[in-house]
Amino acid sequence: MRGNARSPLPPRARTNPMAAHDRLPPPARAWVAQAVLPWSAISVARIWRRALAETGCEAEALARLSAAERATLERERRAPNGAARSP
Repeated sequence: MRGNARSPLPPRARTNPMAAHDRLPPPARAWVAQAVLPWSAISVARIWRRALAETGCEAEALARLSAAERATLERERRAPNGAARSP
């Protein structure tokens, strides 16, 4: 067993958010760099993969990322008492 923890459970693999970001395609990484909201690489990858699977077009994938951000900003704007959600 590694570390100080004494548990009968198997250790969980740790995720590296920077590695997930580095795996994004260059256009998606560029989009994240200019995004207004702090997007997780997992969320961006999910939207990107779905858009490419449906359309096969990188421009459409970028448009969907921007649309998702606009929708999130609109939800935050309408949220009562400033109760905002993260993307």
